[in-house]
Amino acid sequence: MTSRPGDSDHGGSPAEPRFLVCARCGTRAEDPQPTWTFSVENGVRRYFCDACARDNLRAIEGWLDSAWW
Repeated sequence: MTSRPGDSDHGGSPAEPRFLVCARCGTRAEDPQPTWTFSVENGVRRYFCDACARDNLRAIEGWLDSAWW
């Protein structure tokens, strides 16, 4: 498993809290957020809050034929 830069299993000073920002609405939250999702677009990780992820999933479901769900 790969650690994030600055993370250490060898003690030391605790890392500063890292904030995630929703790429769609700008909501901020400390990580980790199990209800958030992310995508990698052009090599950049973009995070989406649970509300925006839910809205996006509903939009995707609307494009699918009923046989898919």
